[in-house]
Amino acid sequence: MQEKTFSIAKTFDLEGIPEELTVRGLAERSPFVPALDPDYQFRKELLSDLLAWHMLGGTEGLYLTGPTGSGKSTLVTQVAARLNIPVQRVTAHSRLETPELVGHYALVNGSMSFVDGPLTTAMREGHWFLLDEIDLLDPATAAGLNGIVEGSPLVIPEKGGEMVVPAPGFCFIATGNTAGAGDQSGLYQGTMRQNLAFLDRFWMVEVGYPEEEQEQMILARVAPGIPEDIRTGMIAYAMEVRRLFMAGQLEVTLSTRTLVRWAKMSEFFRPLANQGKNPLQHALERALSFRAEPETRSSLAEIAQRIFG
Repeated sequence: MQEKTFSIAKTFDLEGIPEELTVRGLAERSPFVPALDPDYQFRKELLSDLLAWHMLGGTEGLYLTGPTGSGKSTLVTQVAARLNIPVQRVTAHSRLETPELVGHYALVNGSMSFVDGPLTTAMREGHWFLLDEIDLLDPATAAGLNGIVEGSPLVIPEKGGEMVVPAPGFCFIATGNTAGAGDQSGLYQGTMRQNLAFLDRFWMVEVGYPEEEQEQMILARVAPGIPEDIRTGMIAYAMEVRRLFMAGQLEVTLSTRTLVRWAKMSEFFRPLANQGKNPLQHALERALSFRAEPETRSSLAEIAQRIFG
């Protein structure tokens, strides 16, 4: 597809960026380009890392690591959405094997045909390949992707050794919670320590939760009907829950994604106040509390009582 240059300042709605700074993308959208979220707020330092990797050709893998719900995958998909870059996205698990990524034979129109998997499609078409939760992947399976991460051709034995050479634009991106080091905290069960040779093929970018000011801007956009002091309290609540989660005192955390869900639901349920119900509490239960253990629900309610009264 035809390439196009995009102004970084205009495309990502950033202030203080020279207009002449540009990044390459594609001129037209295709079905695999992620949906654009107009309310998404980019963080300059993270966007800078991703665009630097992209402008240097993406010849090495990109590994985004950070706590659950910090926006790792969303950063990738929202950059791709604005640059019209197609993305093949897969969520890893302990039983995921290479053939699921490469492809398999299936009955098509009455005959057996080889159907490309998401990795093969990304390589043939020059798409970004995004593998979420990569630290759940069996290390032996991950190590089998070493050559692919750095741009080597893919060989498909089922098709007589067909060699798929990566098309221009193909890149390998991974996200995970533990930076491939395995779970030392007990917060992310099922994660596994990855092979060092595999990890050595990636740029590593750490994605934490947004700063308080950034989350204020996010909530102001997605739920403008909520008073500013309430939004401030919601962010203070989120920060306290995250602190307790990281300390191992809670089994759930309040990510930016959950915070946005809570804010939107609170705004939607505001009419409940006329019925004597608390919209904030009603929304919080459905956004977060109902997936916690009974003791944790009590703790979450106590934190809300302390912050909101």
